[in-house]
Amino acid sequence: MARENMYNPLEVYYEKVTVCPLRNRQFNFFELVYVISGIGTHTVNGNCINYQAGDLFLLTPNDCHEFDLEGQCEFMVIRFGEHYIREYQWKSIDHIECLLYYASELSESLLSNSDDANIVAQLMQTLKQVVTQEAMYNEDIIGHLVNAVIVIAARNIAIRQIETTMTETDSKIRGILNYIQKYIREPDKLKVQEMAAYFSLAPNYLGSYFRKHCGESLQVYIAQYKIRLIEHRLRFSSMRIGEIADEFGFTDESHINKFFKRYHSVSMSVYRKQQFKERK
Repeated sequence: MARENMYNPLEVYYEKVTVCPLRNRQFNFFELVYVISGIGTHTVNGNCINYQAGDLFLLTPNDCHEFDLEGQCEFMVIRFGEHYIREYQWKSIDHIECLLYYASELSESLLSNSDDANIVAQLMQTLKQVVTQEAMYNEDIIGHLVNAVIVIAARNIAIRQIETTMTETDSKIRGILNYIQKYIREPDKLKVQEMAAYFSLAPNYLGSYFRKHCGESLQVYIAQYKIRLIEHRLRFSSMRIGEIADEFGFTDESHINKFFKRYHSVSMSVYRKQQFKERK
């Protein structure tokens, strides 16, 4: 299988085609593909999905995908690699992390909210205009437009994940999940007593209430969420282990490594080296 590479942190381009130019390829980068017009099928790792205008797809490194077009189609393609992720994280880490956190679980269009779909359609038309014209400061404008698309995509993913996590619609469980995401870097805020007081629930009831709606314990959910974020730091940033420990409220490197080893059986430095070797 052929492998497609990219050599710039961010690449954005417009395509008007009748045949998919790249078939049966694996990428070493992330790719957002927006359908401006046309219909057909999109196959990702063997899963076939019908697409239409207004769909936005996210492809991750090592995904294998291709489009089968029914006639002429127009696409906006946004590609970004690890360097862009590191730069984006410096400015606003939560949005890009939401995409990375759930990327492997998504194959259908990211956009589920009709208002957001309309905003993205406008952004993509503007992107198309910018990338097809030569003008000053184009790169800066493209970067801002791409970041807006990422934020909207992340919002749609977050809403979808909350809805699918719940066994029934409940505004309070939404509030709890949002609270955890907001304070994931502040351990004191995530203590059961603190959370129970915030939501006016008894500590014991909070635990059983969360398990009923989310299918796992509160502490397991928090730990798994934190582990995924730490993994992203190790894979996509140059942060030192001590800096990661400080960010997530661990007392020192030994403390965070002990926490990390519960889930990976290796230290954070070994995990980072393993991930680097796999990407080479």
